[in-house]
Amino acid sequence: MILFGESLNVISKVIGRAYKERDPKPIQEEVQDQLDKRMDYIDINLGPAKKDGHELMPWVCQVVQEVAGDVPLLLDTSNIAAIEEGLKVLKPARKPHIINSIMARPERYEVMLPMAAKYDADFVALMWGPDGLPRDENERAALCVELVYAANEAGIPNEKIWVDGIVTPVNIQQQQCVSLLNFQMMLEDIAPGAMSTCGLSNISNGPPVELRPILNTTYMVMLDRYGMKSVISDPLDTNLTAVAKGERPEIVEVIHQAMDGTAPDLSTLDKELADYVKTVRVITGESLFSDSYLDLM
Repeated sequence: MILFGESLNVISKVIGRAYKERDPKPIQEEVQDQLDKRMDYIDINLGPAKKDGHELMPWVCQVVQEVAGDVPLLLDTSNIAAIEEGLKVLKPARKPHIINSIMARPERYEVMLPMAAKYDADFVALMWGPDGLPRDENERAALCVELVYAANEAGIPNEKIWVDGIVTPVNIQQQQCVSLLNFQMMLEDIAPGAMSTCGLSNISNGPPVELRPILNTTYMVMLDRYGMKSVISDPLDTNLTAVAKGERPEIVEVIHQAMDGTAPDLSTLDKELADYVKTVRVITGESLFSDSYLDLM
C-alpha cells in the first residue's frame, strides 16, 4: 500500500502559522518527520487558499523539495491557480507529482485536465459530482466513467488517474462505507489500469479518538483487498504504517477472515485481533456502530 502523508496541512496550528509567516523551518521539520515515518508521497494541503494561494503554493513546493528531494508531492487545494503555480516550479521526482484533486464536475475538470496534461502530472479523480456525494457504488461508477473518459480525451491515460471514491464517517454513513468497498471492486472493470486512493481517516472522523487507529487500519486492509493502491494517512500511526508495509500479516489475515465470515471465535483470539474482527463487523453493517462497540460485542 502506497502512503500519502497527510500532516502538512493548513489546519495544523504549527503548519498553518508557518504558511502564513513564510517560515520554512516547521515545514521542513514536518517533511523530514514524514519521510522518517516512511511516507511515500507528501501531501501539501493549503485548504481553499483563496487570497494568496497562487503565491503560497510555489513557495511551499520549493521549501518542501529542499528536504524531500525526489519524493513526489500532492498539491492539495481547491485554488486552481495555486496548483498551476506550484506545478510550474516543481522539480521532477521519482514518480509524477499529483494534483489533489479534480472533481467529477465539468466546470472543474474542463479547466484542470488540460493543466494536468500540460505538466505531465497525475491527478486524484474525486467522485464528487454536481449533486455532491454519490449515494451508492452505481453513482460513483457513473461519475468515474464520465471523468475518466474526459481525462482520456485530454490525453491522460488511466495509469495517471488516482480514483478517490470518497470515504465517509462510519458513525453517520455506515452504508456508504460498504458502497465504497463495492465501488472499489468495480473499478478495474470501469477504468482498467487506473490507480486509486482515499482520505482514509475520514472513516473515523467523529468517533472517539481512541477508536480512530483501529477504524483506519481495518478499513485500509478491507479496501486493499479490493484493489485500493494508496491511502492518505496519518504518519503518526506507526501501526497502520506497519500493516501497510506488510509487517503485521496476522492483522491482515484476521480482517480477511472476518470479511469472509470465517473468523475464529472471539474468545480464542487475543484482544487486539478480536477488536479487528469487531471493527469489520461494524464497517460492513453486520453490527451497529456505537462509541463503545469494542466493549459490547
